[in-house]
Amino acid sequence: MTMDDASMVGLVGRVTGTVGPGLVGEVIVRVRGGAEHFLAHPAPGAGRIECGTVVIVVEYLPPRTVYVSPAYDS
Repeated sequence: MTMDDASMVGLVGRVTGTVGPGLVGEVIVRVRGGAEHFLAHPAPGAGRIECGTVVIVVEYLPPRTVYVSPAYDS
């Protein structure tokens, strides 16, 4: 089974390796009934995102790369 762009966008994950401009970080995202690691870049305007930050996937580039923004809880 493969993931498509629409099924990945909007999923919530957590940063496991700092994400930032000029850095390729890592996030763990709950998908397909489990959790998987993806290489991660910050979404435009997101800046540096530290380990432990909850993020939302805003773009997916198969097979293992995502662009993320911090998820802000109110």
